[in-house]
Amino acid sequence: MKIIGVLNRYLIRQNLYLMAICLAVGTSLYLLSDIFDRLDDFIRAGLGAQTILFYFIVKIPLIVSQLMPAVFLLAMVVQLGVLSRSREMLALRAGGVSFAWFIRFFVIYALVWSLGQLVFSQFLGVFGEQEANRIWKEDVRKKQLDELTIHDLWFRDGPFIVLAKTAQPSKSRASDITVYEFTTDNQELIRILNAKKALIDDHGWGLLDVHELDTRTFITVDRPSQFLSVRQNLSAYAAVELQGDTAQLPLLELSKAIARLQESGSNVEMLQTIWHSKLSYAFSMVIMALLALSLVTFSENVYANIGLALILIFIQYGTHVVGTTAGEKGVLPPIIAAWFGNGIMGFMACLRLAWVAMPGFRATIRTAVQGLIPGRA
Repeated sequence: MKIIGVLNRYLIRQNLYLMAICLAVGTSLYLLSDIFDRLDDFIRAGLGAQTILFYFIVKIPLIVSQLMPAVFLLAMVVQLGVLSRSREMLALRAGGVSFAWFIRFFVIYALVWSLGQLVFSQFLGVFGEQEANRIWKEDVRKKQLDELTIHDLWFRDGPFIVLAKTAQPSKSRASDITVYEFTTDNQELIRILNAKKALIDDHGWGLLDVHELDTRTFITVDRPSQFLSVRQNLSAYAAVELQGDTAQLPLLELSKAIARLQESGSNVEMLQTIWHSKLSYAFSMVIMALLALSLVTFSENVYANIGLALILIFIQYGTHVVGTTAGEKGVLPPIIAAWFGNGIMGFMACLRLAWVAMPGFRATIRTAVQGLIPGRA
């Protein structure tokens, strides 16, 4: 037990050192790229050095939270490669420390890091992203919050389903509106209203230039205005949109926004996918640990493993984006979509590690394969 305790501390200390180096290099490269990309915009906007410096400082927590999974994978690949190259791994396994022990240790270690990554990203990361976007929109792009426009808005309120091409919550206005009115039991469509504009207050929606179609008699009527008892003042949508991007909201605030929008009958699959993707991205560090352990079973060449690790980072990120996009479009359920990338990469890594660390698993697979080959059954 004493040897194991010493080994734990040694591995953690070594990993923290390598992560610090990788994180410093990655953050510096990210910042330099961002500086070269946006410095001209800051100068043209006439902003002072203090504002520019503050923008890049508050963006560091966001950069760190985005890079942590990749940094963790690279640090582990280097660490395991050095252990194998210096024959430390071989000596430890000869001394009774199995490869399964390394898998358990690094998975638990990655879980701890995942929790820390989640907390960090939801506090400092979110704050940095909001402040950076505020500076960029208000000071650089001159986009004031009172100019907020929501596109393709729809919601349900009582017997009404309302669709608006554009809506301006701060001005309490909407344009290109279509309203579907159902019976109280929601079994029959009564009428369809089309309006060019709507003025909104706490009492309802005032439609202008209204064209009404009665779906039971197919009689159409045109009116200059019509009041609709829709008690939706767009405040819930403004609360989300004012953040610039729904992905910026921390988990607790996003949960509240989802609950409010669900009460209004809106489609919240996109927000639910984003909510789950925040968790899956933080816990992708566990997947990175499994991938690093898998790589060292194929090769002890540190440089080759670093190259493969970079490829795996892009593949994992790509599958994560594909999954979340499918969830936001309603192709996949939100929880499945958010964990799609982690599921695929984790399954592949677990298969390889089970093959290496579990002799019984290898024997079972070999027996199954031989049973499928004619004449070998």
